[in-house]
Amino acid sequence: METWRILATGLMAVPGLIGVLLVMAKARERTGRASSVAVTGLVGVTALLVAGVLTLVALPPVAAWVLAGSVTVIVSVLAMAS
Repeated sequence: METWRILATGLMAVPGLIGVLLVMAKARERTGRASSVAVTGLVGVTALLVAGVLTLVALPPVAAWVLAGSVTVIVSVLAMAS
């Protein structure tokens, strides 16, 4: 496996997990129900897992780096806005 794939996945995974936690906190704040927080977390982690596997295995270099960079930027904006 190429090194750039591992780096791109790591760059996407760390902020991605922080983003999932931010979204789960927002869901808890809005609904106050543990079930909606669990569903939100499950959907977020599943989407992050699928994106990570695609980055490790199938995506071309440009698409992998664009995906990793966009996840990082989106989570940074979410963290500053909350």
